Formats: sequence, C-alpha cells, structure tokens
Amino acid sequence: MASTFEELGLGAATLRAIAELGYEEPTPIQEQTIRLMLEGADVIAQAPTGTGKTGAFALPVIEHLDPGLRAPQALVLTPTRELAVQVAEAFHTYGRYAQTSVLPVYGGQPIDRQLRALKEGVQVVVGTPGRLGDHIRRGTLRLGQVHTVILDEADEMLDMGFKEEIEAVLKEVPDVRQTALFSATIPPAIADLARRYLHEPQRITVSGEQMIVPEIRQTYYEVGRRDKFEVLVRILDYETPSSAIIFCRTKKEVDELGQRLVGRAYPAETLHGDLNQTQRDRVMARFRSGQVELLIATDVAARGLDIEHVSHVINYNIPQDPESYVHRIGRTGRAGRTGCAITLVTPRERNLWQMIQRVTDAPVQRQAVPTIADVIGRRREAFKETLRETISQGDLEPYIVMAENLGEEYSPTELAAAAFKLLLGTPPDEIEDRLAVAEPEEPRRDGKPRVKRHRERERERGPLRPTHGMTRLYIGVGREDGVRPGDIVGAIANEADIPGRSIGAIEIYDGFSFVDVPSNQAEHILRALRQTTIRNHRVTASVAKPTRTER
Repeated sequence: MASTFEELGLGAATLRAIAELGYEEPTPIQEQTIRLMLEGADVIAQAPTGTGKTGAFALPVIEHLDPGLRAPQALVLTPTRELAVQVAEAFHTYGRYAQTSVLPVYGGQPIDRQLRALKEGVQVVVGTPGRLGDHIRRGTLRLGQVHTVILDEADEMLDMGFKEEIEAVLKEVPDVRQTALFSATIPPAIADLARRYLHEPQRITVSGEQMIVPEIRQTYYEVGRRDKFEVLVRILDYETPSSAIIFCRTKKEVDELGQRLVGRAYPAETLHGDLNQTQRDRVMARFRSGQVELLIATDVAARGLDIEHVSHVINYNIPQDPESYVHRIGRTGRAGRTGCAITLVTPRERNLWQMIQRVTDAPVQRQAVPTIADVIGRRREAFKETLRETISQGDLEPYIVMAENLGEEYSPTELAAAAFKLLLGTPPDEIEDRLAVAEPEEPRRDGKPRVKRHRERERERGPLRPTHGMTRLYIGVGREDGVRPGDIVGAIANEADIPGRSIGAIEIYDGFSFVDVPSNQAEHILRALRQTTIRNHRVTASVAKPTRTER
C-alpha cells in the first residue's frame, strides 16, 4: 500500500497543488482508488461522505486529461447542485497547475452562461442528471471525446428518482470508457446499474469513522444572504474576539469583506493566494503580534498556519466539505486554550450544513442573532468582570488614597461613574446608536425574504451621528451599485481635491451611503460630487438629515 501521493503515480503539477493544500498523505479511499483508476480500471467504491472520495476520483481524472483538447473528456454526475459546485471547485483546486477547465451545470442557474462556457470548450463537466440530459438533447454537450464517467453519491441519485436520466446519459457516452461509481451504500439497484454499465469493476469498501473534531464551542446562525455582513458585525461586537480567522471561499470575497470591515473601523487584514511572500509575512506578523484582531482568509492561504492564540474561527462562507470544516475550526482551541467556531448558514446551504454536522457528529448549537441590547449587556458584564479581576489582583493602594481624597468632595457612586466614563469613553446610548446600523433578521424557514426590506429599516434609522467638526453627507449610490469605501474616498479626493485622510466614517447601505467630511468643505464637496460618477452611476448628494439623537 502506498503511503504518499508521490508513490501513487500522480504528475508533478497535481502533486504541487496537493502540497499547497497541505495534504501530506492520501486517505484510505484515495490510496485504494487512485492507483486503480490511473491503471484504467472501472471501480465501485463504497465510502461515506467525508472520507476524501472527491479527491479519489478527481486526481486520476485530471491525470488522464489531454491538455491540448478543449472538449469534454470527463463527466461527473451528482445528485444535487450543491454537490456539483463542490466537486467542480475541487477539480479547479486540484487541477490549477494542470490548467484543468471545469464547468458545473445544474438547474436554477441561467442556461445561457452554461451554453457560452460549453461553446468555448471545457475538459470536465460536473452536473445533475436532469440538466446534463437537457444539454445532450439540445446538442450543446457533445460526448464523443468523453473517456471517463463518474457517478458520485449514486445511491442518493437513485433515491431521488434519477435512474432513467442516469441511464440516458450513460447510453450517450462512448462504449469504450472508464466508469467509476461511488456510493455510501450498494443496494440492489446500484448493483444492477454497475452490472449493466461497468466493465469488470474493482470493488473497494472503506468504513467511515467519526471525524475528530476539536473540543471547542461550536455554534451556527441561520441568516439571509443579504444580511450576512450585518450579522457578522453584530457577532463580532457580541463575541469581542481577541483574535479571529474569518474564512471566505474566494480571493474576491476575502478582499471585499476586508474592505467592508475596515470601513467599519474593525482592525482586519486579508490573506489569499495573490499575496507575495513579503506581503504574507507582513500580514502574519501583524496578526500574531495582536496589531490586528481579524484575519480574513481563504482555505488555501490559511493552510500551514500555526497560530496558538486564535480565540475564534468564523465561517463567513460555509466550507465545501466536512474535512475543510474540521481543518478550519482546528485553528482555534489550541495548546489547551478554549476556542469558538461560528458558521453563517444561508437557506440554500441548509442541506450542505446538515451533511457536515452529520459526518462530523459534533455538538453544534444554533444561536439567535444577538440584539443591540445583548451586545450592550455583554460589554457591561465584561467590564464588570475586568473590574473584579483588577480588585482581586490587589496593588490598589495608590489609587485608594486618591479615591479617599476625592471622597471628601464626591460620593463613591459619582467617582465610580466618572472613572467608568474615562475608561469606556462612549456612553451606552451612543453605543446603541452606533450598533443600530441595521438589525439583521433570521431568514424564514422557507428561505423567502421578510416583508420589511433592508432599505426600509435603514431609512427608519437614519445616519449615525458625525463626529465634531464633520458634516454627514447622503450619497445616492450603495451596495447594489457595487460601491465600496474606496470608491467614495477616491471620488471625493479626486473631484474635490482634498486629501483622503481628511474624510471620516463611511457607511454603505443597499441603495445609498453616508460619509463624514470636514464641515468647512462640505458645500465644495457636494458640488464636486454632483458633477461626477461613482461606479458609472451619476451621483445625487446632499447633507444628511439629523438623527433622532441630534434633534
């Protein structure tokens, strides 16, 4: 039996991708399957989800692809669109240095996009049986060059009633081909399918073991897709992590989330594959030293990190498989410390999340989104606990003398309140005003939006209070227009000819934004904004109406 990927006979490009993912040795299903498939054998593999079966078939398929042929050479059938996307992403990751082109096709996605990609040419097509059948009937998916067919989660496909669609696809691919069937169970219907469409298949059976999940607090929040950022902000305010890694699925999402968090004054850095080693070292030095509390990263960029003090791991985007989930949350709770893993789950991701919970078999508790009152209460309790710890540590004699002297003029309550004011800085009502940017709501169980939309809630609240010497401006473009904080800073700095560092807080909502500017230049900036565009949109700008606390 082989003990490394090199001994399985994989090529240099594939081995490089595997090494960057941090995989050191194959799982049992990979160890048994890859060599057989590289030799060209048909395979029946009985293995539960979470045992590494995607890599077991994706890696040998990539090795068999002709890099010079831009036509479908491998076909992967999956029961759901979620699994189709996951498998396609795995092919893209494993085949990044082999220049593998892959396309997921499934219902619910505009077919025009799929038609365009198929016309341009792809090597691997991953899809649900129904949508694959649609493309075959249209003549947009030509299977003459297909040499490998994979049936993933075959038992689930049959349970969902896809037997006729599967057989229709198999009848269209060339008779001379390699076929691999992966299934958690092998009921009679699967055995019959294998007997009719596989040639002398090799049988592999891997028993599933409970995945080892770190002993940390695991929670999740069900959120609407449009509410994810506001929920994340509320969680950060409630949890107050000393250091946290926030995982996103793509480099673009990492950058966008980093910009939005920095725009809200959260100390954050981003980490992904586009950073060179010097930039990566700088980011990690700032995170390890505590100069920044939040590190937003992709799975690939975070592999190999060894950081002991991470208090929280937050899955802003749900991981694509149980292995990734375990790998992510293993970043916290190290060296005997306590840790917390938080996952944001949208309605469309419920099935995937349930599968991850089932495979990891770990206690994960659903939580309600913290309210503003929860956040304020949590901060007050944390402050009280800090006071108790300070008292228990002693060494208060110099301060007791000061308190006794001032006690002749003021009551103990007044002295404590004044000390709290100096330490906390922001009074409770202003904390509430700052937190009330948007009140995220949990999604309905049917996944449909709430009756009251974001924009209505945001308009009811109005802008936050500007700082002294600043005027708050309303700008009629927002998130729906693709606007980011840098776009607003650039427009004001370039058009009004003022330094970007003089611009204050920026709040971006769905259809509009607020920005603080120096009061003595507000009119000049308004005139400049009305004559320019932001993200190709003409700008309407005015002085924002005062908040309730200013009236």
